[in-house]
Amino acid sequence: MPDCAPTNAAPTNAASSGITLDRKTLKALAQRSDRPGLAYLAQWGCGLLASGALVWLSLGTPWQWPAMFVHGVLLTVPAYALSHETAHGTAFRSRRLNETVLWLTSLLYMEEPLHRRYTHTNHHTHTWHVGKDCQMPFDTPLALGGWLAEASGLALLRYQATVLLRLAAGRYTGVMRMVTPEGELPKMTRNARIFLAVYAGAALLVALGGSWLLWFLVLPRLLGMPVMMLFTLIQHVEMQENSPSILESTRSFRTNRLGRFLYANMNWHVEHHLYPQVPFFALPALARAVAAQVPAPDPGFFRTNWAVFVVVVRRSLGLSTGAPSIRQAPHMITDGGAFARVAQRTM
Repeated sequence: MPDCAPTNAAPTNAASSGITLDRKTLKALAQRSDRPGLAYLAQWGCGLLASGALVWLSLGTPWQWPAMFVHGVLLTVPAYALSHETAHGTAFRSRRLNETVLWLTSLLYMEEPLHRRYTHTNHHTHTWHVGKDCQMPFDTPLALGGWLAEASGLALLRYQATVLLRLAAGRYTGVMRMVTPEGELPKMTRNARIFLAVYAGAALLVALGGSWLLWFLVLPRLLGMPVMMLFTLIQHVEMQENSPSILESTRSFRTNRLGRFLYANMNWHVEHHLYPQVPFFALPALARAVAAQVPAPDPGFFRTNWAVFVVVVRRSLGLSTGAPSIRQAPHMITDGGAFARVAQRTM
């Protein structure tokens, strides 16, 4: 994976995208609070108890695997969403509460929390800029092989394992040194070693007969991962590289109440990138406030992912790649034939 180059380019945000919002409205939307985050945690906990009960009741029956899949989706997607939100520091008003949840959800997501925070800050600063954005998870334009690696979660698991091992050994990459304050690197090494010790302990418990870890954590985590990846895939796929405008590089999409809960409102992804200081619970209000200035969101989670899948299959077969139901950058739409790679993944 290529390193990201340091740059003095202007950050990608509302200003670079030509979006305006009066200061009073933005200040109100950016107010942090513990209550919505605690309510989310409570609802998530209740959901996990319910899906865990389904797994327990179905053990030893053909329904065990569907139950583990449901439990896995409820485990993985909110873990990703909360890890993302707490990396921004906006999930809670209380810093201690925010950092505690960041640690726990990052442990589930399997990325050291400070590495997650600083590489994600870089992603916001240089969104979808080739050689600058350190969180481009797939080559662009995306073909079928890349889609399979991304949607299965295999590419992410390899990246996460590589990062943890490098951090634990103190072998910092150029990206790590570039995006991370020098004093934070030893903390990242300490955290990575703790994470690896926890994972090793879990593996030992399974080896000693702790099958409950397989049924309630390990296998659901793997089964739910593709759904998590499909939520994240459509944030930027088929969009414009190297644009100062978030409107061209990023996608929002419609989804139902369950999807909004699982993803903590990150379906409003254009709005989140325009004003990343706005907490997850205020994103629907932010979307309404800027609706006249931004493109309409793409169709629902399933329709958008299906359109992307059809495009990558047709691209791999050398066929035309237009998808009228979703937004695409102009160079992503071709009449067929060979295509040139614009960017190589950076994670």
